[in-house]
Amino acid sequence: MRVTAIDQGTTSTRAFVLDERGDGSIVHSCTHQQYYPKTGWVEHDPEELLANIKRCLDAAGAVDAIAIANQGESCLAWDRDSKEAISPVIVWQDRRTESVVSRLKKEGAEALTLSKAGLPLDAYFSGSKLGWIVKNIPAAKILLDQGRLRLGTTDAFFLDRLTGQFATDVTTASRTSLFNIQTLEWDIDLCALFGVPIEALPPIKPTMDDFGMIDGIGGPVPVKANVVDQQASLYGHGCRKEGDIKITFGTGAFVLAVTDTNPLETSDNGLLPTIAWQKPDAAPVYALDGGVYCASSALNWAKSLGLFTDFSDINSFSTRSAISRNLVFVPALTGLGCPHWDGAASGLWLGMSLDTTSQDMVQAILEGIAFRTAEVVHAISKQIPVGMRISIDGGMSSNPYFCQFLSTVLQKQIAVTSVSELTALGAAMMAMACDVTDTAITANERVYYPQASRRGDYQLFAQAVSVSQNWKR
Repeated sequence: MRVTAIDQGTTSTRAFVLDERGDGSIVHSCTHQQYYPKTGWVEHDPEELLANIKRCLDAAGAVDAIAIANQGESCLAWDRDSKEAISPVIVWQDRRTESVVSRLKKEGAEALTLSKAGLPLDAYFSGSKLGWIVKNIPAAKILLDQGRLRLGTTDAFFLDRLTGQFATDVTTASRTSLFNIQTLEWDIDLCALFGVPIEALPPIKPTMDDFGMIDGIGGPVPVKANVVDQQASLYGHGCRKEGDIKITFGTGAFVLAVTDTNPLETSDNGLLPTIAWQKPDAAPVYALDGGVYCASSALNWAKSLGLFTDFSDINSFSTRSAISRNLVFVPALTGLGCPHWDGAASGLWLGMSLDTTSQDMVQAILEGIAFRTAEVVHAISKQIPVGMRISIDGGMSSNPYFCQFLSTVLQKQIAVTSVSELTALGAAMMAMACDVTDTAITANERVYYPQASRRGDYQLFAQAVSVSQNWKR
C-alpha cells in the first residue's frame, strides 16, 4: 500500500508519500503568498492553496489513498454551485474580529462558548471569522438568500472542489467555536452567537472515513483521512495514552496532550478541550490543546530586523542565559494565547541596556518562546499526569540551545525525533489505518536532559508577561 498525505500548512503545502514498510518522504513542497491587507489581518488566496495541493498530488504519482491535514481555524466562504470562493482564506492568525469578540465577552457570552464548545472567546477560532464574512462580504448575503452559501474551514473547501463531497471532520470542527464537544454536532446557539447560518456549514464526519475520490494517476483515489495538522502531528509522534505530549514549533508553538476522557471541564486552566481523532463507529479520542501564537515567526521577525544572519548563528551562545542577566522577551507579537487568551497583549523586551547586543536579544527570544511553551505544559500538568518525556518537532527543534533551555525550564526530557515530517506522517498513518511506523519514530532521536532549575527565572518571566498584558497594542 502507498499513501499520500497533503500537509496544507500556514506557509507551505507538502506532499508526503508513505509505503507499508514505513518508508516515507516529502516528494514535493511549495510555498504560498501571505497577505496582510490591514493591521492584524492575515489572508491566503484559496485558489493558490488549491493549485498547490494539485501540484503536490501530481508529484506524488500513483497511490492507494490520500490524507489531508489542514490549518485548523483558517476559513472562507464559497458558492455551492460554482464552487468558486467568494472570500479570501482568513488565516488562524487573523485578528480582525477582536472588537466583536471583546463585545461578546463584555456581554457575558464566553460562558456559552466555554460550556458548549469548551473554548474561550477569541478571534483565533473560526466562528467569529465566518460571522465576519456573512456580515461584511455582499456576495455572502446574496448566496445565503439563494441557499447557495457554503461556509467552512479550508479542508471543506478543498474536499468540495477536489472530490465533490462537502464535509469536514470532528477535529477541525472542534476548532471553530461552533461545535458542541458533547454532542459532536454543530450547535444552533453557538452559530447564532456568531451570526453563522448553521445550514451553510458542512456535515461532520470521523477523522478516518470516506471523504470522496480525487482523480489521480491510474484512476480515482479515495481520501481516507481528514484532520487538523496539529492532531495529525500528535498521531505522528506516537502519542496514544493519557499524558503523552507533543509540541510542534512552527509559526506558533502547539502543545497537545492525549487525555482519556472528555476534557470539557479543563477550560478553567486556559486549556482547550479538543478532539484528537476519531475512527468510524468509535468514540472520539480527546486531547488538551494550548497554543503559543508566535514561535518561529518571532525568530523570522528578528532575522528580518537584522538581529542575526543565519539560523546556525543562534545555535549556541557564549554568555549565560539572557534571563539570568535579567533580560526577558515576551513573544506576544500577535497577542498571548493559552493560558492567558489576551489578544491585545504586547510583545516586548525588558531589561535592556547600552551593552545589550543583538545576540542577547535573540537569545532572549529563544528563551521567551520556551517559557511561553512551559506555561502551556504547566497548565496541562495541573489537569492530567504528564510523563517525563516530551516529544517535539518543527523548525526550532533543530536549535540545540533552545531544546536544552526548554528541557531545563520544564524539568523534562525533550526528545527530538529523526522523523522531520510528523504532521504528514500522522495523516498518512491515519489514511493507512495502521501504526506501521511507530517503532521508527524514536529511532536515532536526540534527547535533552534538564539541568539545575532556576525557579526565579520563571517568576521573572511571569512578571514580564503581566507587563505585556498591561501594555496593550
